[in-house]
Amino acid sequence: MQAIQLQWASSPKLGAEKIETSSSCSKLGFVSFKRRGSFVVKAMAVNLSSDKNGSLLSSIGNSTNIQWHQCSVKKEDRENLLKQKGCVIWITGLSGSGKSTVACALSGSLYSRGKLAYVLDGDNVRHGLNSDLSFKAEDRAENIRRIGEVAKLFADAGVICIASVISPYRRDRDACRALLPAGEFIEVFMDIPLDVCEARDPKGLYKLARAGKIKGFTGIDDPYESPLNCEIALKHKGGECMSPCEMAEEVISYLEEKGFLQA
Repeated sequence: MQAIQLQWASSPKLGAEKIETSSSCSKLGFVSFKRRGSFVVKAMAVNLSSDKNGSLLSSIGNSTNIQWHQCSVKKEDRENLLKQKGCVIWITGLSGSGKSTVACALSGSLYSRGKLAYVLDGDNVRHGLNSDLSFKAEDRAENIRRIGEVAKLFADAGVICIASVISPYRRDRDACRALLPAGEFIEVFMDIPLDVCEARDPKGLYKLARAGKIKGFTGIDDPYESPLNCEIALKHKGGECMSPCEMAEEVISYLEEKGFLQA
C-alpha cells in the first residue's frame, strides 16, 4: 500500500519540473522555483507496511520504519484546558518594521488576559534550533520551514504562537500557512515603508548593507514580497505610526472576533 505525501525541501536550483505522482508510483518529482529562498515541493512516495502486529509503519524522506502515535488527549482537550484556541500569528515585514516589538506587546496583552502565548522570534530561534543555518538562499528557506513546523506544534498544543520573522517570500509564507488547518494561520503584515525602517535601523544593518558590507539584505539588494491577502495589515499612516500596544490591540480584536480567545 502506498500513499503520496507532500514535503518541503529547500534548494538553490532554478528551473522547474512537473510533479508526477500516483497512488502506485514510487517516483520522486519536484518543482523548484525561480526565487531566492523558495521551497522546493517534493512529492515523496510514503511506503506503508505492516509489522508483525499489524501496525502501519511508514518511510518519509530519510526517515524509515516510523509510525504516527495518537494520544488520548486531543487538541480540543488542551484548548478546553487553556480556555483558548491554538493558532499561529505570523508577523512579517522588513527589518526595523517593529515585528519583534509588536510580538512582545501582543504576548504581554494576551498574558494580561490570562491567555497563553509564545513568541518565536527570528533572531532568537537562530541562537539555538537554527544556529547551524546561514543567510544563504537555501538556509533562509530552511529557517522559515523549521519555524513553521515548530509554530504548528505550538498551535496543536493549544498555544497562541506568535512568529516574528522577516520571511520575505510569499511562497515560503504560503508553505507555512499550508501546514495548518484553514483559519489557524493569521498573517500580520507590518506595512512600514522602507525609508522609515531604514531611518530606525535599530541594529545598524541598513547602514552596513548600504556600505556593501552585507550582501542579500532584504529591502536593499534582495526583495521583500508584500502579502497579497494577509489577515491583518498594520500600516504607517500619514507620517505617523500606531504604538506597539495599539497594533497589538488590533490583533487582539481579530482574535476575539474569530473566537480564538475562548475554548
